[in-house]
Amino acid sequence: MSNTYQIYLISDSTGETLDRIFTAIKAQFKNIDYKIHTYSFTRTENQIFKILSDAEKHLNSIILYSIVDSNLAKFLANTSEDKKIPCFGVLGDLILSFSKLLNQKASHQPSGQYALNDEYYKRIAAIQFTMNHDDGNLVKELNKSDIILLGVSRTSKTPTAIYLANKGFKTSNIPLVNENSIPQTLKENPKMACVIGLNTEPERLVDIRKNRMNSLKETENKSYTDIENIRKEVDQAKNTFRKYNWPVIDVTRKSVEETAASVIKIYEIYKNND
Repeated sequence: MSNTYQIYLISDSTGETLDRIFTAIKAQFKNIDYKIHTYSFTRTENQIFKILSDAEKHLNSIILYSIVDSNLAKFLANTSEDKKIPCFGVLGDLILSFSKLLNQKASHQPSGQYALNDEYYKRIAAIQFTMNHDDGNLVKELNKSDIILLGVSRTSKTPTAIYLANKGFKTSNIPLVNENSIPQTLKENPKMACVIGLNTEPERLVDIRKNRMNSLKETENKSYTDIENIRKEVDQAKNTFRKYNWPVIDVTRKSVEETAASVIKIYEIYKNND
């Protein structure tokens, strides 16, 4: 008997919500063997019936769904029960509970989170700004940033900035070679935006930089991966952050999402004290 679980992710929109939820779920369980079947923009009973007919053919099928149309969601749940396939909705009870608490009827509109509203256009503007202000570019416009990230090479500045941009934050990032690499305008006004230093353990940075060099097939720049040089870089960065009283996040073994969450907390404190 196969122990591979067949995970069916059924959504009436892009499926991004379900994908993130399942990622969080599977992180809680070790050594599980699974195969994902993703079905996006599922909005008819016929589509659902075809999916469940396929799921019925496999052992260990599990349905995880995100469908806001209550009638369609009920059809999926009932048909799954008839076929004896475990089935779990991730939004239905939440929407119903919020509807009662807010004393407001839900729209039950698929893809409602992707409406082309002010928030959407703000996010697009933030992404454009962040891409233009990557890696120390356009430093004359630093004062237009919501967040400024500084750090030595390979401390996740760019991926963190892009993640923050997708949350609507205009983010600049500046590579920190030494204090002289900090733009003069930022030295003169170190609180012009929410400025945050990113740092990491030197030993971890050696591994990351070596992997980077290997991917580029670069072998000549040995100082870039030298542990003593890296220790000096990290110590200099710490001293610089301390001098300007900038908060610091240790990104050692942190995911981009975890680093960004810490950045947002610091930003909220900065805005409250502004």
